[in-house]
Amino acid sequence: MSDGDVWITGVGTANPLGLSLAETADGLLAGRCGLGAVTDFDVSRHRCRIAGRLPALPAPPGCDAADLEALAPAERLFLWCCEQALRQADLWERRAELRVALVLGHGAEWQIFWEHDWRRGGQLVRRPESEQEPLVRRLRRRLGLRGPTVTVSAACASANHALALGRHWVRRGWADVCLAGGGEVGVTPMALACFGNLGALSRRNDAPALASRPFDRDRDGIVLSDGGAMFVLEPAAAARRRRARAYAAVAGFGASSDAAHLVIPSSDPAPAAVAMRAALADAAAAPAEVDYVNAHATGTPVGDACEAQVLRTVFGDAAEAVPVSATKSMTGHALSGAAALDAVACLVALERQAVPPTINLHDPDPACALHHVPHDARPRRVRVTASNSFGFGGSNTCLVLRQAG
Repeated sequence: MSDGDVWITGVGTANPLGLSLAETADGLLAGRCGLGAVTDFDVSRHRCRIAGRLPALPAPPGCDAADLEALAPAERLFLWCCEQALRQADLWERRAELRVALVLGHGAEWQIFWEHDWRRGGQLVRRPESEQEPLVRRLRRRLGLRGPTVTVSAACASANHALALGRHWVRRGWADVCLAGGGEVGVTPMALACFGNLGALSRRNDAPALASRPFDRDRDGIVLSDGGAMFVLEPAAAARRRRARAYAAVAGFGASSDAAHLVIPSSDPAPAAVAMRAALADAAAAPAEVDYVNAHATGTPVGDACEAQVLRTVFGDAAEAVPVSATKSMTGHALSGAAALDAVACLVALERQAVPPTINLHDPDPACALHHVPHDARPRRVRVTASNSFGFGGSNTCLVLRQAG
């Protein structure tokens, strides 16, 4: 058992910008938008008809395209991300020798599965007693893992919770290595209808690339997307012994719950500020030491202004100096996968020593006054990053990543 550093030594991702960390980094730093029209199902009756979709996922070695197509979309996503993360960490061939744990940040599993089955002509929603085993157990078996597994569902904050839990398992010695992260393939007719009826989605259907506008005065809502990322977590001492590449140290985590409203953020910044301060304290980092903040900012009129108030509360005078960006302007909002993609953006900042931009930020809202990075990436020395993920129901989290060393 150890309380030492836990490093990220492998990353697997699939999102509207690409199928690897490198592709995603190139897209984020180029300010490329991955959003477009939804074309794979009828959206004529939906208020919002745009989203971020995944590129086609290649079949992993030993799995032909027909077998892959038979899997549920979320299973395909996680298989891709987990295998790529293990391969990048140079642990794929060694996974049977190790206790590799699996912590999935994933929500609405059965609802999405039933909807996917229904659209294919199935009837599982009418007889849930015949349901198959949970996704996390199927993944464990297909990947040949022998460590503990769990699914964490906390809305948009799911993947941050998963990374914090994975770090804890590794520190306690309950696993040699942990695959932790989150993802969602949730752009479905039901999701567009539900979020649309809440009035949460952008209606810029004629200009998808301009639709996600965090912090902009003219923002009008979320653009949903599919995607996620999984990260290999291992003790720094073990990673050093095998000379593994370290992408970052998982330095700090904080969480709180305000339960102010089912879907509307609390107007009081104090509860979310508790999560941020706890993460910074866990990382032994002062606010002035943070070099980049990846904001949760989804492009809703209320949410972005509330988060800006939280950031000003936590950073005080430093809020005028620390760069803040909202990469959902490019990736869209992947729901349970959102925090994982935001963590990827922080890794990009640490690896490339540049801050990704917020695109479409043409007229910053005075209620969101921060040190924004509009339109273009900004070269900068980045050693410490903080990533906010605030979920429906008041689930507030902050994850601090630090350069490993």
